[in-house]
Formats: sequence, structure tokens, C-alpha cells
Amino acid sequence: MKFYTSIPGSLKPYYDSELEKYKTEYSRGNLKSAWNHLERAHIIGQKYPYAHTLVHWKMLQFGIKIKSGKEIIGQIPRLIFGGVKSFVGKIPVGNPGGANVPPLKPFPIEKELKDIFFKAGINNV
Repeated sequence: MKFYTSIPGSLKPYYDSELEKYKTEYSRGNLKSAWNHLERAHIIGQKYPYAHTLVHWKMLQFGIKIKSGKEIIGQIPRLIFGGVKSFVGKIPVGNPGGANVPPLKPFPIEKELKDIFFKAGINNV
């Protein structure tokens, strides 16, 4: 099994796009939509330690900005251990990454994200 420390080039534009959409929606005050884009970036990047850790960092910052104690407390262990779990290949596929879901529970991946993985040539999700 091959593990990546950085996101493959074919997948990176989709990951970057989700982070850009997050920034745009957050700056417009559309917090629910902004959060949804962070969750999507998490699902796209969770196999890759740096990408995974970066999304948890952004989720922690989001929790701080909206003053959510639950999200702040929930993101700290995810931030510490998420990248490590990616590095050793032990991620809960499809998990959106927020403190509102169990950190080790896999979730079904929505069709639109499955299509992104397919277009990027990543078929083992």
C-alpha cells in the first residue's frame, strides 16, 4: 500500500478549490456553507498528512472564530493525531472531520466527491 505525504497533483486543484470556496463563503458570512467546504476539503485530503492536518487547523480556527467550545476542544486531538493517522493509512474514509461526528467513524462519500476522486484517478476510496 502506498501512502502519500502530500496530496497528488491530480487531486490538489479540487482540494484547493474547496479551501478557496471556504474562504469566500466565510468572508461573506455564510458560515454553514463555509463549513461544508471545509468538510469537503477534509474528505478529499484526509489520506494525505499535510492536507489532513491543514484542514483540521482551519477547522480549529473556525471554531475559535465562531466561539464554539465544542469545536475547539474537538479539533485539538484531531489536529494532533489526524496527520499521523493519514501517514500510517488508518483514516475513517468519508469522515467530514468536525467535532459533531465521532473522529474514527467512516461515512459514505457523496457522489459528487466520488466523481472528483474518479476524475483525479484516485479509485481506492
